[in-house]
Amino acid sequence: MYERDHCCSTHLIEGDGTFNVAGVDNFVKEVKLAECGLSYAVVAIMGPQSSGKSTLLNHLFGTNFREMDALRGRSQTTKGIWMAHCVGIEPCTLVMDLEGSDGRERGEDDTAFEKQSALFALAVSDIVLINMWCHDIGREQAANKPLLKTVFQVMMRLFSPRKTTLMFVIRDKTRTPLENLEPILREDIQKIWDSVPKPDAHKETLLSEFFNVEVVALSSYEEKEEQFKEQVASLRQRFFHSIAPGGLAGDRRGVVPASGFSFSAQQIWKVIKENKDLDLPAHKVMVATVRCDEIANEKFSSFVENEAWRQLEDIVQSRPVPGFGKKLTSILDVCLSEYDTDATYFDEGVRSSKRKQLEEKLLQLVKPAYQSMLEHICSGTLDKFKEAFDNTLNEGKGFAVAARDCTDYFMTQFDEASADAQIGQTNWDSSKVREKLRRDIDAHVAAVRATKLSDLTTLFEKKLNEALAAPVEALLDGASDDTWPAIRKLLRHETEVAINGFSSALSAFEIDEITKEKMVVRLEDYARGVVEAKAKEEAGRVLTRMKDRFSMLFSHDSDSMPRVWTGKEDIRAITKTARSASLKLLSVMAAVRLDDDADSIENTLSLALVDPKSGAAASRGISADPLASSSWDEVPSSKTLLSPVQCKSLWRQFTAETEYTVSQAITAQEASRRNNNWLPPPWAILALVVLGFNEFMTLLRNPLYLGVIFVAFLLTKALWVQLDISGEFQNGALTGILSLSTKFLPTVMNLLRKLAEEGQRPANAVPQQNPTVPAMTLRSTTNDHSEMSSSASSEVTTSENGTEYSSPSSSKKAHYGPSLLLAWPWLWSFSFTFSFVTLESEKSKYVLNRTGNFYDPVYSVRLVVWFDQPILEH
Repeated sequence: MYERDHCCSTHLIEGDGTFNVAGVDNFVKEVKLAECGLSYAVVAIMGPQSSGKSTLLNHLFGTNFREMDALRGRSQTTKGIWMAHCVGIEPCTLVMDLEGSDGRERGEDDTAFEKQSALFALAVSDIVLINMWCHDIGREQAANKPLLKTVFQVMMRLFSPRKTTLMFVIRDKTRTPLENLEPILREDIQKIWDSVPKPDAHKETLLSEFFNVEVVALSSYEEKEEQFKEQVASLRQRFFHSIAPGGLAGDRRGVVPASGFSFSAQQIWKVIKENKDLDLPAHKVMVATVRCDEIANEKFSSFVENEAWRQLEDIVQSRPVPGFGKKLTSILDVCLSEYDTDATYFDEGVRSSKRKQLEEKLLQLVKPAYQSMLEHICSGTLDKFKEAFDNTLNEGKGFAVAARDCTDYFMTQFDEASADAQIGQTNWDSSKVREKLRRDIDAHVAAVRATKLSDLTTLFEKKLNEALAAPVEALLDGASDDTWPAIRKLLRHETEVAINGFSSALSAFEIDEITKEKMVVRLEDYARGVVEAKAKEEAGRVLTRMKDRFSMLFSHDSDSMPRVWTGKEDIRAITKTARSASLKLLSVMAAVRLDDDADSIENTLSLALVDPKSGAAASRGISADPLASSSWDEVPSSKTLLSPVQCKSLWRQFTAETEYTVSQAITAQEASRRNNNWLPPPWAILALVVLGFNEFMTLLRNPLYLGVIFVAFLLTKALWVQLDISGEFQNGALTGILSLSTKFLPTVMNLLRKLAEEGQRPANAVPQQNPTVPAMTLRSTTNDHSEMSSSASSEVTTSENGTEYSSPSSSKKAHYGPSLLLAWPWLWSFSFTFSFVTLESEKSKYVLNRTGNFYDPVYSVRLVVWFDQPILEH
């Protein structure tokens, strides 16, 4: 007893046509078929003898059908119909291996059994595999077309047709793609179905109502065994759950329960055996069919081996062949003429049919070469068009005219070349290739047009950018009431110039007016975009621009000369003027004004920022801040560059950052006033004269007091300069007192030390009088004079070569310098050594000392004065 998972087989129908009832019943019991109910499937295979049907079934379903031994020759191995149970496939699947058709053993006069077995397979099976060789596609007998035609006709009359899946299994697949083979098979089956006489009930019935047509292809088992097994394994998966919806037999109808399968099959075979419509055709027709088929195959093989054809086929794969159509027509005429000669004496209908088949087969063989020839013509024509079109454009010809002329000329060239490639035995239409060429030419023209238009647009956009960007930036930098009117005028002028040139260039393309208008509008929009983008860019730098403008107007006079704060300038008015100019810049930058619409941005900013008192009076009763908004009145948000809130924030930052400059100017002005007002007030001078008259008379009576007072004054002045009392008290009285308390004693000690050193200097160290004045020499001063006052140093600047020059802000005056040295070389001879700073105006002057050397007056210049022998002569 076999288990269901093991393969078992039986001889269903003997070679003589006897139905094996006992064997089938035993088979049903062994595989427990009765338990399956409706969940089972029947698969049959039919095809020519020795075409590998049994081999395919054994690999596909795991059966053990006897296979042909190729080493012993090709002979009949399967006689009658064998049935086996598939291994490992659900649901339970029964496979029937039919005796091959067109077998040598039965002969050409006994084809009744193959028709009977084929009809039985279609009547019983859910899936019928039609095994056929790849090179037999397109043939009549080898492809089982007459057999199928007879079977279809009889089946429609004898049985109620059931939904059956016809799966054409193409063996030993060649290089021809399956996508090209499948339509041929489907077309042949459809033609067979259309030609079959049908009962009245099925006159209009479609093939799809009774049959599902599937096509698969397998590689050669002998040459590509591994690939064949992989493809069979993939095909095997399709038979799993084959009766489920969407499966190979998912829409079958009229299923017999498994328990009645044996009886149903026996009755169907009985009906088929008793039918007389399956008899052989006339012997004459059969002989003509076989012989004409052999002659056609021979001539086809001869054509394939023809040296002229093979050479022509090889050449056309790589390049076009001149006179291709005439050469191939001649070779085909020779082949068909030879067939006509050899098949002259056979049945005319069969002969004509086989000749037509041979011609179709030959044309199918040469069609790829013809298509290659057309592709070469198409690609060559397209390449020549591109070259000629580019040359024509480079010569300056209008684009549209050049495209039209070149297209017409090369389409004519293609028509002539394709006519030369036409084969005389065909009426193949080259219109599809011609349409493809025209599409390719139009696509190339469109691509070149798009490139040219893009380049043209880019060129004029570049010109607009160059013509607008820098001038707009300059106009915005010099913001005034005429800024935006000037920008609008500039924009209109440059846009008109660009549009005129652009429109003139577009005329060569023969573009429709709507498209042309759109391109012109885009160019206008681009010009406005350049201005708006530059305005946005400048608005991002508005704070820097405001500070620069304020600095320029505040620090320079009307002649663009740097201001010298002498104390006479009205800093408040200058500051207001500079800030008003900066506010003008802010108001100009606040919005894009490319239209003539008026706005009140400048007035709003002026009232709210520069003159808030007037603004408060004007808006009395209105509590809202006019700048506490994110948008301007009368200005759309798309044109707003700086919102009121941003303007307020920028102005606050601007005033904070420029406040230091104003305070510095005020400080410099006050310092200048203090320096110029060194005398006490007139009333103080008058009081001194009145109240100090007695003391003055005392000094006149005793001149020694004058010397003592003078010495005391010099000492006090020296201490004042050394301690930098004015500088210390700039930071506050308390800070100055604390700082002086720490510096006073060291400064006095240092002064006394220098006096002592001066007093101990030898007498011969005093330079002798030089009555003559040597040539004046200029030297760069150094920092040797440690006694230089900080007030003097604050008034000077240092150049790159080390020479010191007086500050232009210093007044033309001299004051005594930082140190006083007093010595008594002799009781009757005393000297005063003192330093003083001479601050001149633009042209520096130099002081001549006793030894004839010059000192830069910017730093302290030591002048030695001997009371008994003056050294300075003027």
